[in-house]
Amino acid sequence: MTSSNDSKSAANPLWGGRFAEGPLEIMERINASVVFDHRLALHDIRGSKAHAAMLAAQGIISAEDEAAIQGGLDRIADEIRSGAFTFDPGLEDVHMNVEARLKDMIGEPAGRLHTGRSRNDQVATDMRLWLRDALDAVEAGLCDLQAALINQAETHADVVMPGFTHLQPAQPVTFGHHLLAYVEMFGRDRGRLVDARARMNQSPLGAAALAGTSFPIDREMTAQALDFDRPAANSMDAVSDRDFCLEFLAAGSVIGMHLSRLAEELVLWTSPAWNFVRLPDGLTTGSSIMPQKRNADAAELVRGKSGRVVGAFVSLLTMLKGLPMTYGKDMQEDKEPMFDAAETLMLTIPATTAMIAGLTVDADAMRRAMADGFLTATDLADWLVRTHGMPFREAHHVTGALVKTAEEADCDLAELPLETMKAVEARIDATVYDVLTVDASVASRTSLGGTAPERVVAAAAEARRRYLT
Repeated sequence: MTSSNDSKSAANPLWGGRFAEGPLEIMERINASVVFDHRLALHDIRGSKAHAAMLAAQGIISAEDEAAIQGGLDRIADEIRSGAFTFDPGLEDVHMNVEARLKDMIGEPAGRLHTGRSRNDQVATDMRLWLRDALDAVEAGLCDLQAALINQAETHADVVMPGFTHLQPAQPVTFGHHLLAYVEMFGRDRGRLVDARARMNQSPLGAAALAGTSFPIDREMTAQALDFDRPAANSMDAVSDRDFCLEFLAAGSVIGMHLSRLAEELVLWTSPAWNFVRLPDGLTTGSSIMPQKRNADAAELVRGKSGRVVGAFVSLLTMLKGLPMTYGKDMQEDKEPMFDAAETLMLTIPATTAMIAGLTVDADAMRRAMADGFLTATDLADWLVRTHGMPFREAHHVTGALVKTAEEADCDLAELPLETMKAVEARIDATVYDVLTVDASVASRTSLGGTAPERVVAAAAEARRRYLT
């Protein structure tokens, strides 16, 4: 293989017929992408094998040349898997590295492999092959996370806790109900990934540089061999399209946001001020100076790393927005954001799954937290509507006055004497106390999607059927 030092004094052997001298050292450094696109190597080989088989089937290369190419590519794949393959930055990218090694192995037939294709359609194909695997891995991770959430929701279907709006105590809910909200969020995330995968599953191979090729290639054959649904319809679009990257990063940004929201709640719930849940020791850290500390660092890192995925999306969108048709070397900058975002998601999703699966719940702490905030106020207003036919806005006003009275008396609504309540609204009777407990409140929320324990059990079973089977 040509070394980087040799490439400074001689033209690159794969494209050097036009050039008398090799690139300057700074050009070589800014131009080289193999330091990161080597991740595409096995996908590149898979695409090349499909292309070689098609060329032979169409009579464009001989069966003997195809056999030599296929055998050489298989040997290179073995070298890559074993770690024996050396990637040379002087050869720019993964494609030239593989081709140069193939030439070392089999000689002249290697030069026939590139017939009817360009690095433009080659890299677009490799990226789609790589991204399909990444999408599948991220979606599988989300499925595991949903399973952990559903398991905990079923276990804690009747554990009551404060529900919040504006981070203020609002109404009693069950912990199981709260967790099932995230099941639905991650379900939508999986749907976006499935949609993105379906749209991206078109083969650019054979589009060549931008205009197609004069060779009698069979793009349907290569698309089928690579498990694409169909060839891309337009050769110019095929080599310039990076929408599939943007769709993944957009979906990944929403996933990261959802992970961050759940991580933030875990940070709050594990703090001594809340003490709602406890994470396993293996997912927390201590302090170098404060021996009492038990930090939810796994959750904090998930929360922090979500920004990397959003940043990748903005970076790629910004790069693409000013590009004319068709391929520009700017598009080499699509890979690092993609790789980093996928790796970030493949790290943060399992970390979140481990936290959810391993947490323990302090039901007593959750119940104690409902002592403040008058969480059954809405139940009181609803009772006034149901029992006395009061318009809700009037019931809302009466309840507000009773909350103010209880606040001044430094007690909960259920602790107000009946006479005090009747002084505000004469129609109130002793049956009002039946709706003023948190257990009665959650039990009454039996509407579809509600927080009643019986609803949570049913919703968890339905979520298991929809998402996990």
